Amino acid sequence: MSQIRVAVHGVLGKMGQEVLRAVCHDADLQAVGAVDIRAQGDAFPLPDGTGSIPLSADLDSIITSSSPDVLVDFSTASATMPAVRTAVGRGVRMVIGTTGLSQANQDEIRELCASRGVGAVVAANFSLAAAIMVHACRTAARFFDYADIIEMHHEQKLDAPSGTALATARAMVDSRGGAFSYPKRSGGEMAASRGSEYEGIAIHSVRMPGLLAHQQVTLGAPGQTLTVRLDQISREAFMPSVVLASKRVMELKEAVFGLERILGLQEEQC
Repeated sequence: MSQIRVAVHGVLGKMGQEVLRAVCHDADLQAVGAVDIRAQGDAFPLPDGTGSIPLSADLDSIITSSSPDVLVDFSTASATMPAVRTAVGRGVRMVIGTTGLSQANQDEIRELCASRGVGAVVAANFSLAAAIMVHACRTAARFFDYADIIEMHHEQKLDAPSGTALATARAMVDSRGGAFSYPKRSGGEMAASRGSEYEGIAIHSVRMPGLLAHQQVTLGAPGQTLTVRLDQISREAFMPSVVLASKRVMELKEAVFGLERILGLQEEQC
């Protein structure tokens, strides 16, 4: 079987460079193009030292010159949607790990892929541990009435709450079929100390140096609590699933949200 041709959108970012490194080290994938709004020059050196690939700030020109099968996107929410419209419109499959996408963005991705019969895998977090955490919390949510999420990330992360926290909360509410119980809080100076709220789940965001990506979900019932903790200490954690998604997306003709279906944990419920 021929190699899957992969272009990376957001290649100059830390995640983009990690993605390119992972693609170069997988025998089934071939890096063929790089896109970034900050691009300077027309070539980007491959991290394995085997040469370079075309580089441009213009995605359309990279698709024309490189003919990728898959575009892996780790950019920003504002850059992702134009990239989706361009890539899917030209029949290029997508693997999207950018966070901060709205529900309207996700609906548009779903509609674009369905109309063109083009596959996409969209996940707020590509770590295997994160996918299993969401799966575990989805299962537990049916048995507990209270839940809090604390998500902790490095100080340069722009969106809050994180996409992983929101995806976890949505999965828990969907599983239980309704909102969690939310304790009433009084007004005053510290009224916001419970953080944001999503369907009865309090979500707290921490941003500071020394962190990468961490999340703790605590569910409560009379006399007991259950805590599920995720710690990602290196961007390498995301790469096995990015590589897997880049291969599995070749078999899809629609957009899949989350890794659970890709990993065989369950059928897509979005």
